[in-house]
Amino acid sequence: MSVMTRPLLNRRLAEFGTTIFAEMSALAVRTGSINLGQGFPDTDGPEEVREAAVRALRDGRGNQYPPGPGVPELRAAVADHQRDRYGLAYDPDTEVLVTAGATEAIAAALLALVEPGDEVIALEPYYDSYAACIAMAGGTRVPVTLRPHEGAYVLDLDELRAAVTDRTRLILLNTPHNPTGTVLGRAELAAVAELAVERDLLVVADEVYEHLVFEGAEHVPVATLPGMRERTLTIGSAGKTFSFTGWKVGWATGGRELVAAVRSAKQFLTYVSSGPFQYAIAEALRLPAAYFDGLRADLAAKRDLLSEGLAAAGFEVYRPAGTYFVTTDIRPLGADDGFAFCRALPERAGVVAIPNAVFYDDREAGAPFVRFAFCKKTEVLEEAVSRLKRLSG
Repeated sequence: MSVMTRPLLNRRLAEFGTTIFAEMSALAVRTGSINLGQGFPDTDGPEEVREAAVRALRDGRGNQYPPGPGVPELRAAVADHQRDRYGLAYDPDTEVLVTAGATEAIAAALLALVEPGDEVIALEPYYDSYAACIAMAGGTRVPVTLRPHEGAYVLDLDELRAAVTDRTRLILLNTPHNPTGTVLGRAELAAVAELAVERDLLVVADEVYEHLVFEGAEHVPVATLPGMRERTLTIGSAGKTFSFTGWKVGWATGGRELVAAVRSAKQFLTYVSSGPFQYAIAEALRLPAAYFDGLRADLAAKRDLLSEGLAAAGFEVYRPAGTYFVTTDIRPLGADDGFAFCRALPERAGVVAIPNAVFYDDREAGAPFVRFAFCKKTEVLEEAVSRLKRLSG
């Protein structure tokens, strides 16, 4: 019997292994802890959207393969959403692509747009799939680190400019930003746009938390800035906005040629997905403004509840301007290793969180930071806050 000497896993993926989310969610189940690690709501979204999915199933809409770019109703709704909210005009037939969640949109974009050896700038800490997708595309990851300053994380524009080389292909931009909760302001985005135009760079803009922006902050799509519409692929998602993460409905919008390139890669990934759910999300995107206002208000209250509880437990808290995550510094609690802290936290306090170091190339830079999700029922957060008080003695 022959012995295989070559590793089975593609070397580009060898560094990644099982995601921290799988590990921590399993730990929550095993210990009976409250899971504030993985970012999924513990309640379903609007009843009328669920009923729209049921109606599509019963009417036989989407039960077979939907069109490759997405059902026309959803593409039209996405185009209307971008126009009505941001003044961005996209042709639903050629400039909107429906994907299996934002994760597939990111993968398809990087596989389509990046050649081996190309450099991709990503804001660090970054969503873990960014690193894996850049690796699968054969690109080189170039992190630009958001750093804590006066209670928030900020982007150093000089550091961003210095990171661009002749090999840079694109900037992978995430705002509102996971995991830090930072929302890049208009001036920062204008500087990013100016750099992209000057150096002829593409921008892949992950804007899945666009509707989860709180008081004092404004979401500005980078595609709205001068010179950016044709060089920006904007990624959106239904999961975060409508609390149906299991439906995996996402989309990408951009210039015709850019979307066509991404569609070429996407067709060999899932090909199509989420047929009946696409019809439901088309209706969800047309919900009245009161829905989106209510969502923000509810999450802002939950952010404050958890942030205040974490501060009372002894954490240094970086109060987020967007998303549904809050980042904390564990050093005031006498700890500096986020991995060890998060693995011990279920036994110490019956709560699960995520160590931010997994979102960094420089693990030491992220070592003392831990992320908690607040997209949970109020009573769950209140119980978590009560449990976390054990840390303060």
